[in-house]
Amino acid sequence: MGYQQYGIRPELVERVKRKMKNPAAKERMKALLEGVTKQDLQDRAKVRRLVRRAAAILNEPLTPDLEERIVAFVIAQRIDPNNTLHLLRLWSMFR
Repeated sequence: MGYQQYGIRPELVERVKRKMKNPAAKERMKALLEGVTKQDLQDRAKVRRLVRRAAAILNEPLTPDLEERIVAFVIAQRIDPNNTLHLLRLWSMFR
């Protein structure tokens, strides 16, 4: 899987997926990501801020090293939140 190449452990991904099934957490994440653009997801500082806020919402402590790996992963994906194909590719990566 792609995220494993960046040193992101499957256990973390599984915990986050479980927590995202909580409707309250899911709504808070949607609110956090509302209005995010492709340019925002290529800006290291903005992605770092989003990762920190998402971790706080999900109550997931991140080490600085793990945070940097997640930021690098997001930037490398070149995600366009308005492109359905990009979102489907991400969805399939984390199924």
